[in-house]
Amino acid sequence: MTGPRSLRFRLGGIVVGLLAAVLVAVLSASVLVLRENLMAQLDAQVEASARRAAAEIGAPVGPPPDGSGYVSTPGQSAETVAALLLGGEVVSSGYLDAEGEQRELDADAQAAIVTVPADGEPHTVDLGGELGGYRVLAVEGRTGIVLVIGQPMRQVESAVGTVTAVGAVIALVLLALAGAAAALSVNAALRPLRRVAATAASVAELPLDRGAVDLAIRVPPQDTDPRTEVGQVGAALDRLLGHVGTALAARAESEDKVRRFVADASHELRTPLASIRGYAELTRRTQPDLTEDVQRNLARIESESIRMQGLVEDLLLLARLDSRRELECEEVDLSQVVVEAVGDAHAAGPAHAWVLDVPEEPLTVTGDEPRLRQVVVNLLANARVHTPAGTTVTIFLARQPDGAVTLRVADDGPGIDTGVAADLFERFTRGDASRHRATGSTGLGLSIVRGVVEAHGGAVEVASEPGSTMFTVTLPRREPTR
Repeated sequence: MTGPRSLRFRLGGIVVGLLAAVLVAVLSASVLVLRENLMAQLDAQVEASARRAAAEIGAPVGPPPDGSGYVSTPGQSAETVAALLLGGEVVSSGYLDAEGEQRELDADAQAAIVTVPADGEPHTVDLGGELGGYRVLAVEGRTGIVLVIGQPMRQVESAVGTVTAVGAVIALVLLALAGAAAALSVNAALRPLRRVAATAASVAELPLDRGAVDLAIRVPPQDTDPRTEVGQVGAALDRLLGHVGTALAARAESEDKVRRFVADASHELRTPLASIRGYAELTRRTQPDLTEDVQRNLARIESESIRMQGLVEDLLLLARLDSRRELECEEVDLSQVVVEAVGDAHAAGPAHAWVLDVPEEPLTVTGDEPRLRQVVVNLLANARVHTPAGTTVTIFLARQPDGAVTLRVADDGPGIDTGVAADLFERFTRGDASRHRATGSTGLGLSIVRGVVEAHGGAVEVASEPGSTMFTVTLPRREPTR
């Protein structure tokens, strides 16, 4: 089954189809009129031949005096058929062949002659053999003998066939020319519509879902004329783009305000959090006579301030990534970063099995070393926090043929809940709904991973099912995006 056709194809098909219908109707009518005229002329010839034959034979009509079995039709043209019938049987018959020789009709032709009614009107009869179709007229004499005279229809059929063939050829040529003309005309008529579609396609390629977007694309002015259908579509698209541009500008301004607030708030919170942590630690260390409950409470304040400092640092980093601040550009030995991060992860999660697969030669990329280190640390921490003890975590690092570096962190844990898989890299998305520190998280680790990787011009993907979860980070060898 064929798919939907383009508008250009359908319009061209309609034009060619209508023209084909008109040409078929005209050709059919012409052939019918021509046939009727030729048949009328042939009937006149048959009637004239019948009058001449009756005058020559005389009345009453009788058999030829020489008993030859032929009926003589002097003054008739070649291939003229003549017969005398008496009592429904052929008494004598004959016709002039192409050389003017008199020949007798065969049995099939005589049988066909007998069927012609003697009403003085021309009838079409197939005499078979080499004679074919004839226009025949039969008249009855005073003695009961019937004279049958006929002229061949070969010339009529030949003329009609020739006109039909020539007309068909002319119609095909006209259809081909009309098809080409229709294609050019429709193509020219739809050119403004294609420009409008190209404008819409250009807008569709823009990253409208995030960041500031300068929606300056508009439909060309010549395609916004409201007097035409295409112009109406173009004008409507222009208005729509204007509304979308206004909405995007408002959204970008709102996002900028939120980012500035988060950045400013995070920056301002760093000092008081550090003070809270410092004073709690100082009080716990310099006051040995504090009760056990007070010391436990101070330790709790200190640990929570440390956690809050980490959250503030993460928010500040995300705000910087959102504002597209420049990253450090230097050669980073990713192999060393991975080895060191795995060592730290093993110390933090000794109950897990850590498997490292790193090539012997150093793998380097251009980027920001602290930020790339944070990507590796966050992925390893994610595998450690969200999998039970005894889980095997495999870290794989390799160079691809195109020069890109691939980092994979895989584990054989329970997998990611399908309810959160789609939003896994969004902020404050947690694989475990619990906020308990042993299993829960702030939900910023993977969003930082995506932000840092995309800022380096790379990509991060995840594939998970029960018993297997794999995060894949691809970093290009080229300069990072700014």
